[in-house]
Amino acid sequence: MLRARFADARHFWDLDRKAPLESRVPSLDHVTFHAKLGTQGQRVARLRRLAEVIAPSAHAGAALADRAAELAKADLVTGMVAEFPELQGIMGRYYALHDHEDAYVADAIRDHYAPRGPADPVPTAPVSIAVALADKLDQLACFFAIDERPTGAGDPYALRRAALGVIRIIRENGLRLRLLPLLDTAVIAARQAAGEHAASLSDERVMRALNDHPGAAVLRGAGTLARVTRPIPGTDQHVDLLAFEILEFLAERLRVQLRGEGARHDVLTAVFAAGADGDITRLLRRTEAVSALLGQDDGANLLAAYRRAANILRIEERKDGPHTDAPDSSLLAEPDEVSLHRAVIAGLAIGTLVREEKYAEAMAEMAKLRGPLDAFFDTVTVNAAEPKLRRNRLRLLNQVRTTMDRVADFSRIEG
Repeated sequence: MLRARFADARHFWDLDRKAPLESRVPSLDHVTFHAKLGTQGQRVARLRRLAEVIAPSAHAGAALADRAAELAKADLVTGMVAEFPELQGIMGRYYALHDHEDAYVADAIRDHYAPRGPADPVPTAPVSIAVALADKLDQLACFFAIDERPTGAGDPYALRRAALGVIRIIRENGLRLRLLPLLDTAVIAARQAAGEHAASLSDERVMRALNDHPGAAVLRGAGTLARVTRPIPGTDQHVDLLAFEILEFLAERLRVQLRGEGARHDVLTAVFAAGADGDITRLLRRTEAVSALLGQDDGANLLAAYRRAANILRIEERKDGPHTDAPDSSLLAEPDEVSLHRAVIAGLAIGTLVREEKYAEAMAEMAKLRGPLDAFFDTVTVNAAEPKLRRNRLRLLNQVRTTMDRVADFSRIEG
């Protein structure tokens, strides 16, 4: 039996090499990727566009990334892979080398499926990274577009594995990659591929997006709802709501990974909620900085004071809020509220430091709020009898909350 299988393999090896791998690409137009998502040929076109966009961030040549993406699925129509499906990618590499394709292109054909599992190494060569990420981001965008998401009952399209693959490739290679714009590109192409099969947005999801995210917009086409976009925090760029949902799915897989590593996954949640463009490397660095601060007395006490301020604001805002205006410095009657106001003004630098990724300096500045905030609560009556003083003090506490929220949504931190 084994001898017969080896004979079959030899037959297909000799037969497949008679035609260049490149010549097989048109045949992918006749291979179904998914009944609602078109052919493998159409998928290859999407992979080529994505790989070219990703290439600069992966330090890969755009031409090589495009060529690797063009050939990545070509071995699916070879006799060898038809007989031995588990060799997809592997045989593509051998055939590409036989055709004298660039070695980086050949390796990317093999590696773009990786990692296949938690013990599988991730691609490290730039071209392989670009095509592997393109493959997984397209997979996520396509199946989210037709609302085939993982559930508690199962994950038939291995989307959790794809998400973990994206995370591992980025983390283990230290990539700086803004995923939101990439996901937007992938989602727009996926919606086009899905056509009439694209999942429609419920009225509830549309209204939630419009209510929860200032700047969200409904885009219509041919008189019907086409899609909803949300602004990327800190920019004037809008992306598809579905791109945010995929990013949240990725963030949840990252939380699971951090939990398994014994890291502060709740801090990741808080940092992510403060606004993220999908740069996982930056997100993790910021998470580490906030975790380090919370591990110190100043950080722990500052978190307690933040919660106290947030609780007061939540109660009082139900009465006559929101109290979002700047406090009137002429109404600062007590020395400790004057000191807190000065600390908050100085704390405006925190937002700049975070944008410049100077996280240690940002945490040091935020820690300086601890003393003035503690003193404020010790000596100042927030709900003063005089309405003007009360409102002014609530505005001051709102400034404290807003200043800290530039770093992370501390209301989401556990403990």
